[in-house]
Amino acid sequence: MSQEYSDSVDLVNAGTVAYLSGAVLIAALTAVLAQFSIDLPGGVPFSFQPFGVFFAGVLLGPIWGGFSMLLYLLVGIAGAPVFSNGTAGVGIVLGPTGGFLISYVFAAAAIGLVAHRSLDPVGVDDLPAVGVTAGLVVGSAIIYAIGVPWFAEVQGWTLPRAAGFMAPFAVGDAVKIAITVGIVAGGNELLERP
Repeated sequence: MSQEYSDSVDLVNAGTVAYLSGAVLIAALTAVLAQFSIDLPGGVPFSFQPFGVFFAGVLLGPIWGGFSMLLYLLVGIAGAPVFSNGTAGVGIVLGPTGGFLISYVFAAAAIGLVAHRSLDPVGVDDLPAVGVTAGLVVGSAIIYAIGVPWFAEVQGWTLPRAAGFMAPFAVGDAVKIAITVGIVAGGNELLERP
């Protein structure tokens, strides 16, 4: 005796599935962007990874943005070659750039919190450019606040020496912030056209 049931059971709501999918996609995007990097003297590569962090927070909000970067970090620790120049493993996270990698989780969450002004994400079209910019600046500050002392400790440098070494990277990050704000604003404009 077989019975057909027309009622379906939703184990997970559609919003959760969408954000989980977005988190996985942005973690993968961050892995791809990490491969576009230039090794510089001193052990810190110039990388496009921060774009992934920025988009995680802006597009997914604080919880899912932070989760996306945690996923990226854990996949790299597990051995997938997702870090800069195809590197992976615990050794990378414990090395000079490990603080930057760990900071991505906190930076994405902070970017999302400032830009969305809530733990719950809102539509990107509802995000003011000022809020997005402020979120990206706060996120960048967190990346440096965690990454620079970690770098100094691992390298055996003083904090002022490490900060001086990292200062030129701030210029590149300011450009990345401007590009990210432009992409978000431009994307909104395209979506609003009839």
